[in-house]
Amino acid sequence: MAKVSTNVSSSRRKSRKAHFSAPSDERRKIMSAPLEKELRLQHKVRSLPVRKDDEVKVVRGTYAGREGKIVTVYRKKWCIYIEKVTRDKVNGASVYIPIHPSKVVITSIKLDKDRKNLLERKAAGVKANVEKK
Repeated sequence: MAKVSTNVSSSRRKSRKAHFSAPSDERRKIMSAPLEKELRLQHKVRSLPVRKDDEVKVVRGTYAGREGKIVTVYRKKWCIYIEKVTRDKVNGASVYIPIHPSKVVITSIKLDKDRKNLLERKAAGVKANVEKK
């Protein structure tokens, strides 16, 4: 298939550079996670950028099945830290394990007015797109 947009490069090298040197506001959007089925049906939205205090469930990797609240969204390292996903160090200290947001499912959303507006905007876009088809 030919390239659709002339504004975006299809070069692997340039795509990777753009991804890994993305500014914080773009990283927020890239660091999105899908919603659980019930939430998806309720809000008519498939995924959301992760945020501190969202409750998530790990679905891939060693820690699959663990659930907890997001403690930190570390945009610089492309990871999130989850409350109950920790490891004990040799000296007895407990450290969080970094998890990529694409490997979790959001089970509970922390709603404030900005997040509600975002959900409404995304749902309206989905509705308009369905009506267009």
